[in-house]
Amino acid sequence: MIIIMKPNATPSQVEEIIKKVKSFGLSAHLSQGVETTIIGAIGDTRDLPTDKFTSAKGVKSVQKITQPYKLASRQFHPENSVFPLDGFTVGGEELAIIAGPCSVESRDQIIETAIAVKEAGANALRGGVFKPRTSPYSFQGLGEEGLEYLAEAREKTGLPIVTEIMSELQLKVMTKFVDVFQVGARNMQNYDLLRALGKTQKPILLKRGLSATITELLMAAEYILSGGNKQVMLCERGIRTFETATRNTTDINAIPVLKNLTHLPVILDPSHSTGHVDYVAAISRAAIAAGADGLIIEVHPNPHEALSDGHQSLKPDKFVALIKQVKQIAEVMDRRLAVLKPASVH
Repeated sequence: MIIIMKPNATPSQVEEIIKKVKSFGLSAHLSQGVETTIIGAIGDTRDLPTDKFTSAKGVKSVQKITQPYKLASRQFHPENSVFPLDGFTVGGEELAIIAGPCSVESRDQIIETAIAVKEAGANALRGGVFKPRTSPYSFQGLGEEGLEYLAEAREKTGLPIVTEIMSELQLKVMTKFVDVFQVGARNMQNYDLLRALGKTQKPILLKRGLSATITELLMAAEYILSGGNKQVMLCERGIRTFETATRNTTDINAIPVLKNLTHLPVILDPSHSTGHVDYVAAISRAAIAAGADGLIIEVHPNPHEALSDGHQSLKPDKFVALIKQVKQIAEVMDRRLAVLKPASVH
């Protein structure tokens, strides 16, 4: 249930409604836009008459939220969610370009890549340190050592760090280093992890599961939002279909569908959705044209020597060419790439 306040509603009237929502054993979530203030009454409201609120001072109307996801829906939050990410904003006119290797393999590798992607126009650095691999014999990541290398790369470039968390047990050590927690496709429905991330104050990049529907992705986001963390980015990374020509099938449809259903920023991962370096640029261009709020792209200085996903990683020079194309499409879409403040590169 959402309670829409009148434009002239006072702060005390808003507070009274919040208290009333809580008195029925429901949680109250406040959404304050430029023109509209909405209070979400979250919980079992099936037997709660709307007239309990319609007669209250400052209330304009009361509506039932029809979707199973409440806080993620545009009914609750009509305007796009825009939040800061260490030097720029996500969800508004600026595009997030997150780039870096699949895995942090060494100090020199991640620093070299960070400098290269920053110079090309990236505004955030990705790199895995805890790797969920299909085979237990594949490279599993450097762990805390990798986090230290990422932190050094951030110091040299100014790029905020995006890296994957696999378990809530890793939360304590990772919080000291990470700017954005990435939830991988295999953990999209790891509800204990999502609940734990909902209690943090750091942005979350939530990837769609391999065979998850859009509704299931939004319900996963709901777990994080219901914990109080409103800084959630959704990531389309391709879904599993009968097609084998690419690693996954890029669901370009998901971008406009999600932008219609939710206020949360939508990011596309062209590396995992195609699994092939030859297709990354084309899908990146398509994503921006379809309305995506950003891209997360794998870049490696020596892809043929990469310990994971080298076949889908761009070399830095190819990434430079891609960014030029993305900038041109962004201008047509009335968007722009965020430019970070210069950092001292050693």
